[in-house]
Amino acid sequence: MRAVLTVLLAGSVFFAGPARSDPSPVVVELFTSQGCSACPPADALIAELAKRDDVIALALHVDYWDYIGWKDIFADPAFTRRQKAYAHAAGKRSIYTPQMVVEGADHVVGYRPMDLAQLIEAHALADSHVELGLARQGDMVTVTAVSAEPFGEDVVLQIVRYRPEQQVDIKRGENAGKSLRYANIVEAWTPVARWNGAEPLSVSVQAAGDEPIVAILQRPGPGAILAAARLR
Repeated sequence: MRAVLTVLLAGSVFFAGPARSDPSPVVVELFTSQGCSACPPADALIAELAKRDDVIALALHVDYWDYIGWKDIFADPAFTRRQKAYAHAAGKRSIYTPQMVVEGADHVVGYRPMDLAQLIEAHALADSHVELGLARQGDMVTVTAVSAEPFGEDVVLQIVRYRPEQQVDIKRGENAGKSLRYANIVEAWTPVARWNGAEPLSVSVQAAGDEPIVAILQRPGPGAILAAARLR
């Protein structure tokens, strides 16, 4: 069953200031599929990145490979739509697996670990004018954010839930006969608020269960990710 998130409060209110869950983590999204023969190396790379505190690695399983004989048990049409939205924003006509998007801005098609490493390092060194924090109390998660300056347009606060790992025996399709381990499998990616950065933000979300939570502030489009924080 996919995680369900309920927003209880969204608005601009004063708060003392957020504490980062991770030191300026870089968000890496992998668009992948269990039905794609080229994807296992990229899936394994995400599993390695998932061990790092300075990276938030997220695997979004798409559904457009399901027709060739194996239905990806993690696939969600919403993730296909997100990948298409990235392509449209970048002026691209096609989408591919595997594809990684770094900080909502840079695209890496195929298994190119050195290119990915360079992009992660570059984004890690970039200055951020936004501080984002997360706190959990029972089934409630509170996101707090403050910006050094207002934005030209509202940014989108999104809450992501993911499953840390699962082994899957692939019985049909291009990866038939393989037993593959997947990491940081996204189960829900939910926009919960818009924010202009003029005043501090506090949003409380009901998130039952103990799965990791990620908060992401991103320019619309989808565009560049301004800040991210995680609770494991």
